[in-house]
Amino acid sequence: MLPVVAIVGRPNVGKSTLFNRIIGDRISITDDLAGITRDRIYGKASWLSRQFRLIDTGGIEINDAPFLTEIKAQADIAISEADVIIFAVDGKEGLLPSDRDVMEILYQADKPIIVAANKLESQKHRDNLYDFYELGASSVVLTSSAHGIGIGNLLDEVIKYLPEETKDDYKDDYRKISIIGRPNVGKSSLTNAILGNERVIVSNTSGTTTDSIDTEFVRDDINYVVIDTAGMKKRGKIYENIDKYANLRAMSAIERSDICLVVIDAETGIQAQDKHIAGYALENNKALILVVNKWDTLEKDEYTMNEWEKNIRKEFRFLSYIPIIYLSAKTKARMKTLFPVIEQVYENFDRRVSTSVLNEVIQEAMLLNPPKDFRQKRVRVYYATQVKTKCPTFVLFVNDTECMHFSYKRYLENRLRERFDFIGTPLNLVLRTRE
Repeated sequence: MLPVVAIVGRPNVGKSTLFNRIIGDRISITDDLAGITRDRIYGKASWLSRQFRLIDTGGIEINDAPFLTEIKAQADIAISEADVIIFAVDGKEGLLPSDRDVMEILYQADKPIIVAANKLESQKHRDNLYDFYELGASSVVLTSSAHGIGIGNLLDEVIKYLPEETKDDYKDDYRKISIIGRPNVGKSSLTNAILGNERVIVSNTSGTTTDSIDTEFVRDDINYVVIDTAGMKKRGKIYENIDKYANLRAMSAIERSDICLVVIDAETGIQAQDKHIAGYALENNKALILVVNKWDTLEKDEYTMNEWEKNIRKEFRFLSYIPIIYLSAKTKARMKTLFPVIEQVYENFDRRVSTSVLNEVIQEAMLLNPPKDFRQKRVRVYYATQVKTKCPTFVLFVNDTECMHFSYKRYLENRLRERFDFIGTPLNLVLRTRE
């Protein structure tokens, strides 16, 4: 598992802008109004070959709560989940009593705390930096997240205190399956149906499962681990205490799994959050199976399944390669269809293609549909090789990495999918310029 870094601070000190700088993309929505963070609050980052997960606690707020209650909710997450804490402060305003209040709470963590004195792009405010040494943090760094100043220095300090990445205790031959989805779609019921007994609490109350639960089992002489996760609530503000950690721990479960079963509720139909959750698994390069649960609750005719298939393919266009299973975890109807697909998808996720066959497929694809000029140059693929499985990753050595259009890269991926059975697994095509 990757180490975790959390960004904590008063509203409107630039937490989300700092988060975006470190992640390298505008993931969170930022605005000058205090507390405007409404989007994703976690992502993967890397610096000098060290990877870590980053939490923007500005997205975890208590609606209409006093400042101290709100900041304590954020600090609780940092104290509970993070290995390193970035305490963002407004360098222009200087050290405020409320900053001392936040630090008092963070001291309870007994973890490295790095103060990011933000908004110090102007020379006239930079003397304020020295005031923040009073807080007694592990480090104090001058930053301007809006202008990208000091971010490298901040990350140098972060990785100085990062623990090593931890591995789970499961051997390589274990199939690690996480069950993810919105609250109350039947994840715990599906876990129980897979295990064959009532090991996980099942309730119609949203949020009954508050943590990720690992259970090992053996089926047909194959070792599995099933990870039941808490429901991932809609991005944005998270109000209940138990929900503050649910999304973070579900993300951790996704990170350490091979296959994600994305559970959809047949009664309520496809929701926008279902697509977001599937997107998280895709971003982590995990194999996916879409499970439509509570199939027994629908009135069906001979066209029902086809209509669902059409609708799912339309809504999940970015996941055209994933298989769909229709079942009822509660009544065990159609449960026998699940494991053959899990095995097929795992085999594809772990598939290795020989270098000679891979190059034959790539060259044949380029002969059938030669690339067009892009950025005044035409791409040439000299050689291809597979560098890893889980997810299958292929390196293409080319004349210029900038002159392959994304649509042509997708075309090559589709040709690989046609030639080999890669149902259920993402493919990663990496371009490198040949020396």
